[in-house]
Amino acid sequence: METNALGQPVGPEVPGWAGAKPPPNKVLTGRHVVLAPLEMSDAPALFEAYAEDESGGDCTYLFSGPYEDTSALQRVITGYLTGPDLFYCIRDAASGRALGQASFLRIAPEAGSIEVGNILFSRSLQRTAGATEAMALMMGHVFDDLGYRRYEWKCNALNVPSRRAAERLGFTFEGVFRQALVIKGRNRDTAWYSILDSEWPLQKARFAEWLAPENFDAEGRQMRALSEI
Repeated sequence: METNALGQPVGPEVPGWAGAKPPPNKVLTGRHVVLAPLEMSDAPALFEAYAEDESGGDCTYLFSGPYEDTSALQRVITGYLTGPDLFYCIRDAASGRALGQASFLRIAPEAGSIEVGNILFSRSLQRTAGATEAMALMMGHVFDDLGYRRYEWKCNALNVPSRRAAERLGFTFEGVFRQALVIKGRNRDTAWYSILDSEWPLQKARFAEWLAPENFDAEGRQMRALSEI
C-alpha cells in the first residue's frame, strides 16, 4: 500500500483528474426506448401510464405517489424541474408513448460521483428489454460521455425488487445506512450500491450481448438472461 512521508497509508493517485462533466439536457436514444429531459407537458401521459398500477404499490418506497390525478403529478414534477437533479421521461422508441421516469441526482462532478434514482416504471415498461436499455443508456452516458468514476444506486433496504434490479444490472452492494431517512412518515434504512468506471467495460459488454436482437425470439422473449452473461 502506498504511504506518505509520515508512513501513513494514502489512496492511489488519480492522474490528470480534472473532474467529470455535469449531465446536459441531452436525449438518450436506444433501440427500444428514448430518454428525453422531463417536461411539464409529460404529466398527463405519465399519469396515464402510472395508472396501470391500480393498487399504487409501485410507489410504496418512493418519495411521492401514488397520484390521485394529473394535477398531483404536476405538482411533483414542478419540484423536479426546479431542483438540482436531471429527470428523464422514458418513451417507447416506436410509438413515443410515455412509459416511466428516472433521474440523475447527487451529482458531484468534482468527485466524479453521480446517482441514478427516482425510478418509476409503468407496468408496460417493467420487465422489458426497454427497461434494461433505459438503465444501460444512462450508465453509458455517465461513464462514456461524462467521465464519472462512480455510479450509485440507493433504495429502501426493504425494497427487494429494487435491490434485485441493482444486482442484476451489475451494481455492487456496499452496505446499509440505518435510519437514513424518513419517507411518508416511516423510517428508511438505505441500501447502497455502486458501479465504478473500471467495472463499466465488462458491464457494457454484458448489456450489449443481452440487448442484441439475436438474444430475443420472435415474441420478444429473451434467450439468455442478463444474469447468465
